[in-house]
Amino acid sequence: MSYPGYPPAGYPPFPGYPPAGQESTYPPPGQYPYPSGFPPMGGGAYPPAPTSGYPAGPGGYPAPGSYPGAPPPGGAPAYPGGQGFGAPGSMGFPGYPQPPAQSYGGPAQVPLPGGFPGGQMPSQFPGGQTPFPTQTDPEVFPSYPAFPSASLDCSSEPATLTQGTQGTIRPAANFDAMRDAEVLRKAMKGFGTDEQAIVDIVSTRSNDQRQKIKAAFKTMYGKDLIKDLKSELSGNMEELILALFMPLTYYDAWSLRNAMKGAGTQERVLIEILCTRTNQEIREIVQCYQSEFGRDLEKDIRADTSGHFERLLVSMCQGNRDENQTVNYQMAQDDAQRLYQAGEGRLGTDESCFNMVLATRSFPQLKATMEAYQRMANRDLLSSIGREFSGNVENGLKAILQSALNRSAFFAERLYHSMKGAGTDDSTLVRIVVTRSEIDLVQIKQVFSQMYQKSLSTMIAGDTSGDYRKLLLAIVGQ
Repeated sequence: MSYPGYPPAGYPPFPGYPPAGQESTYPPPGQYPYPSGFPPMGGGAYPPAPTSGYPAGPGGYPAPGSYPGAPPPGGAPAYPGGQGFGAPGSMGFPGYPQPPAQSYGGPAQVPLPGGFPGGQMPSQFPGGQTPFPTQTDPEVFPSYPAFPSASLDCSSEPATLTQGTQGTIRPAANFDAMRDAEVLRKAMKGFGTDEQAIVDIVSTRSNDQRQKIKAAFKTMYGKDLIKDLKSELSGNMEELILALFMPLTYYDAWSLRNAMKGAGTQERVLIEILCTRTNQEIREIVQCYQSEFGRDLEKDIRADTSGHFERLLVSMCQGNRDENQTVNYQMAQDDAQRLYQAGEGRLGTDESCFNMVLATRSFPQLKATMEAYQRMANRDLLSSIGREFSGNVENGLKAILQSALNRSAFFAERLYHSMKGAGTDDSTLVRIVVTRSEIDLVQIKQVFSQMYQKSLSTMIAGDTSGDYRKLLLAIVGQ
């Protein structure tokens, strides 16, 4: 049964209302036609009294709880801000304020006590409130110190290892390995080399896609792409291109081997890789080092380093750091006390205590330990390590703590010092840009700008030249 003009716009149809034969007894369109005193559309409270529940009336009123988005009988628990379902101005009733579409999607998806629609918590509640703590809530998540270095201030960058990280290179859509292999072949064929074509390909493909291009090239032409590239390129451009075509684990293993072979050792490379990688990454590097170079990484470390630095790197290459993300604050307090007694609180230094704590605790746990140490000793742990240690072991221990506090800031500082002053440490520049390009180079760029008041791309452009500069800037992005 229908009634002309009813229900008014914005109200849902109620089947069977008004009853047949009684249409003429109801008020004209524009008022809600219920004898129980419902207000005209757009005014007054709906329902008439919060305590009366959802009204059950003659002629087919919907049963309590059945109306889409309506509250159960008697209302529901309070919504953020103290409003309940069914209270004036709350959600779930036609003609009354609805939640933003981007947050909830309509009254039929009002989050009830059993959970939120689709298992997803709304990003924001009415009035901007949320009943859940955020990481900025000091009552729930204690604040950690910013990256504590005399020359740095990264307090605006969250101290995190994985959350929200993003690379500048992502897998290309509509990828065709054979087509890319053909483009590279044409770029190297005949006199001269079309470096721009090479830059366009390698800077817009993920590492996994580059491995497929390499395989397609050998299938199509019976030649090794890497050998062809080496014959066409030279210098820093060659080093950068070859690094991009190495699988990431192999590149780390190759970098470690290259740092230890021959006369002298590049300790900064050992620190950068072994003190910043995850357990799984380190175990894969150790395995790759053995399979590709026929050597034991731990034995090579023992042969090329000594003392407490050797012990620290041996601990790192075990890949056994605790990776539980839950923080034990009592343990943090105990570890802070232990480290103080092993260093600042005694004559001499108990190096093994520092090695044990920094090599085994999870990064979130180390952050909490640093905060506890700051409160107890009234100075940060990095400063204490600088007073108690020197040389490579000092750099290694600091790298662990800096990586725990803000890994993006650690790499940003390394990039800055690779270009600062006269000359450029191109190997470090290439290694960090390549290895972080698919992980967190976006965050590294942001922190770099905050720390040094200039963009990473600006500094690269000023320190490099030619096709080498073009390819670096293409990877880093503007």
